[in-house]
Amino acid sequence: MVGTAEATTHLRHSRALAIVASVACLGLAGAAAAACGGASSPAGASRAPAASASAAPPPPSAHQTPAEIALHSTPAIVSIRTPHSLGTGFVVDKSGLIATNIHVIAGHERLVVILPDQRQFPILEVVSHDPNVDLAIVRIAAHDLPSLVLGDSDGVHAGDPIVAIGHPLGLEDTVSNGLISAVRSLDGVTVLQISAPIAPGSSGGPIFNERGEVIGVCTALLQGGQNLNFGVPSKYVRALLDAPEPMSIAAFAAETTPPETVDVAVVRKVPQLKVSALDGCNAAALDLVLQTISEAIEVGAPLYNSGNHAGCYHIYEGAAADLDRKLPRSCKGPGEVLKAGRARAASLPTPTEQAWAMRDSFDGLISVIVRKRRGN
Repeated sequence: MVGTAEATTHLRHSRALAIVASVACLGLAGAAAAACGGASSPAGASRAPAASASAAPPPPSAHQTPAEIALHSTPAIVSIRTPHSLGTGFVVDKSGLIATNIHVIAGHERLVVILPDQRQFPILEVVSHDPNVDLAIVRIAAHDLPSLVLGDSDGVHAGDPIVAIGHPLGLEDTVSNGLISAVRSLDGVTVLQISAPIAPGSSGGPIFNERGEVIGVCTALLQGGQNLNFGVPSKYVRALLDAPEPMSIAAFAAETTPPETVDVAVVRKVPQLKVSALDGCNAAALDLVLQTISEAIEVGAPLYNSGNHAGCYHIYEGAAADLDRKLPRSCKGPGEVLKAGRARAASLPTPTEQAWAMRDSFDGLISVIVRKRRGN
């Protein structure tokens, strides 16, 4: 029923962010820009033909539910891996152009994009970037990729419903919904304050309006605050697509610096489950699995990021135990995965490793449920 993907990962957890004159990790002037690895393009950089954001197929005009938006968009949302961290990006052109945050890729030459079908591609170059808004467009050698449509971010207002999708802590395709809390201007840069929860690893992920159009990019969160999360409008992505200034990965890495973070080394053992692991589980049972895991992550991830790894582990372990009790007897597979995860976590020496062991179990279950619902 299950194999195991094992890899050693150095996970980084950003220091607490503060709003003073600007939002950290938006690259807005001074120390914030330095911390987020902002750097300008070298003089005389070669220019490539502009990629047109309008080349993507037109989005549906009707409003969509968060589930519909996730179904249509996740094939175009990718993971971006460095030797020490994991972030999110999304395809903006089928020729292999991907939008993400500068601070996700800053300071690294070895950058790998992982597509939803698990194909992996090295990033070949940075097509354009703007440290003032912490955004970059990168290119991989892949073609005919599903891509997302950029919406009119100038038409966004406080109170508008939104959906954010990313890979918080590496947990693929985590969907959260909320509202535009405010549209602010910081040092001349428009910033979207959103109520949808995000976490480290979600940086670079898309923010959608109700029509499934990208109107922003998840960029930063205020740790210790209540749902104080931020993104930058998609108009800045469109501007980068319209004015490419390509530079090599080596040059970009030399001119940028990763955010100040703390290394934590863990061994990932995400169970690679077959769809048959869900035999006997009806739609309601699978919804219960997804809801319980999502709620556990929303509570546990902030604890982990604040340094309370033991608290995060106990939240995850308790959620797994509760889920095992609630699942119907016919739905045995998820319970077995969770029991195995709890047993492995209990055998590990530190709360850090225990928290990630539980997250591995969650990750494996979400992945197989998504594959089942896509018919893979």
